[in-house]
Amino acid sequence: MKKILVILAVVALSTAWARFCVAQSDAPYTEGTVWNITMVKTKPGLGDQYLKGLAKTLKGTLDEAKKQNLIISYKILLGDAATPQDFNILVMVESKNMAALDNAREKFDPIAKKVVGSIEEQEKTATQRLEVREIMGAKLMREITLK
Repeated sequence: MKKILVILAVVALSTAWARFCVAQSDAPYTEGTVWNITMVKTKPGLGDQYLKGLAKTLKGTLDEAKKQNLIISYKILLGDAATPQDFNILVMVESKNMAALDNAREKFDPIAKKVVGSIEEQEKTATQRLEVREIMGAKLMREITLK
């Protein structure tokens, strides 16, 4: 009789645990990839100059990162600023999940060195960009799919 009670208890606990695992979230969405979004405001008349610089450095870096499966994709969106304080360029980099961002410097520093050059060359490029643009902000956001 004790064996039957133990078996029934194990079955009941297993069933309860299975139901808990199946219904873990009542969220109205499923989680997807992660996007690192940078909002950029270029100075008047210097948008093309900034984009030419990105084509030389950022594009090569992100293409290599994509080749190495460090990122999934990237997009650059260009539009008009809604106000004088607004951004006009979005740089969006898609990663598989949050864990893919762990140890990013270890993964991306060798790529930057290969594409852009030494630390000094990277700093020079970054300093030159200050003359043509301002970073308005950055966000890390998760893509979702509504259920």
